[in-house]
Amino acid sequence: MIRAENLSVHRDSQCALSDIDLTLEPGRLLGVLGPNGAGKSTLLGALCGELKPTQGQLWLDDRPLTQWTGPQRARRLAVLPQSSTLSFAFKVQEVVAMGRLPHDGGQQRDAEIIQAALEAADALHLHDRSYLALSGGERQRVHLARVLAQLWPGEGGQTLLLDEPTSMLDPLHQHTTLQAVRGFADRGGAVMVILHDLNLAARYCDRLLLLESGRPFASGTPEEVLVPDALKAVFGLEVLVQRHPERGHPLIIAR
Repeated sequence: MIRAENLSVHRDSQCALSDIDLTLEPGRLLGVLGPNGAGKSTLLGALCGELKPTQGQLWLDDRPLTQWTGPQRARRLAVLPQSSTLSFAFKVQEVVAMGRLPHDGGQQRDAEIIQAALEAADALHLHDRSYLALSGGERQRVHLARVLAQLWPGEGGQTLLLDEPTSMLDPLHQHTTLQAVRGFADRGGAVMVILHDLNLAARYCDRLLLLESGRPFASGTPEEVLVPDALKAVFGLEVLVQRHPERGHPLIIAR
């Protein structure tokens, strides 16, 4: 679990993020939305400790984030950035195994977790392939499996932060990816995911945070946040919002 109070971040002497109060709770999936430059990736960088806050407090499992050592943090917190670079011809299963480095679970247990994480990311069939031979979308799924393996299965309230995990994926794998993330939360993990697709956010997230120019514009359930006035104000987009005919969550249609 991560908790932030009155969080602000300056980058290049400019305020990139301010007035952030949020809690990532076990069993819940928070989606972060906003236009380009709204501060979404800055928020993720601050929550994982990559960026130093200018103001405010951050806690991981009720301890200040700064009090955790690197190995301790890696057993409780995993991050999937927008892009992950790897220039060596590792096999896919070796890339996913990197997620197990902070742990000492034993070879058999690690092998079971690696397989389960690859299955969750719909990448098990790639396990013996060279990472460098994969497409961009396949690589993205492999890195999802890696961070899932790092915290698998999520039952202990570990926290997963994901920055646009569906950006390079086809429609089917956009859903399989978010189903895997949703499953991690349902097992007891705490999750924050940055998304651009409003309908994916409406379907899979418990709560949403809508950012504009580094500040919170709205937060709440998808029904509370995904309303025409808010989407017009933040994205400049005229929309109709209806209820999904089968699932009941908001369905956003551009006018």
